[in-house]
Amino acid sequence: MRFDHAGVATDDADSLAGLYAAAFDAPVAHEEEFDGLRVVFLALDDGYFELLEPLPDADGAIPRYLDRHGPGLHHVALATDDIEAALAGAREAGVDLIDESPRPGAWGHDVAFCHPKSTGGVLVEFVEH
Repeated sequence: MRFDHAGVATDDADSLAGLYAAAFDAPVAHEEEFDGLRVVFLALDDGYFELLEPLPDADGAIPRYLDRHGPGLHHVALATDDIEAALAGAREAGVDLIDESPRPGAWGHDVAFCHPKSTGGVLVEFVEH
């Protein structure tokens, strides 16, 4: 597996994208509205920042996260060529899974999440391109 992206919850993706572009030379690579979110991917040499901004009146994990914790790092994503095998390996290692099987994610990728209670407090996402 390899690092794919860091997901950042924000109330203002445009401002944060502008800051990251200027400070980290991270231009916008992809934008979409998906699952009640505006999702903006910023390109790095070996991965992305994924900015997650809830759409108005959206419900879901990101609005709840922002209400509880405020803006900040939401998850870390690892790219895999075989998401089913990644899930099986995590399960065998004793990791509790949020997603027992892959589901559609942003940018047309398959994704699945590991529960942070069994990964040292970090929400880990597997992503298969």
